[in-house]
Amino acid sequence: MTTYVGLDEDINGGLTHLGRIVLDGRVFGIIPDAEACTGWDAARLQNLYEQVYAAWEPYAHLPSRLPEPLRSRHAEAYGAVVAQARDAGWDPELGEDD
Repeated sequence: MTTYVGLDEDINGGLTHLGRIVLDGRVFGIIPDAEACTGWDAARLQNLYEQVYAAWEPYAHLPSRLPEPLRSRHAEAYGAVVAQARDAGWDPELGEDD
């Protein structure tokens, strides 16, 4: 990867490792809601990952432990992406090779 394609162009509607980092960055207010991280290089994405990881630590990396309004922001962000991915044919079931 030279640069990230951006959340809007990511496969499976952004339900990838990098896409989830971008979504979580939005949820925690690390990046603006409109930021898709298009064109970001690996170093910049690593920096975002480290910030997101640190933001999740107080909640044991579990959405169910998020306080309001973070829980609502998370549910809204992921709900929209999951719906979009399903509409595009994404299947959440793991295959034999997954």
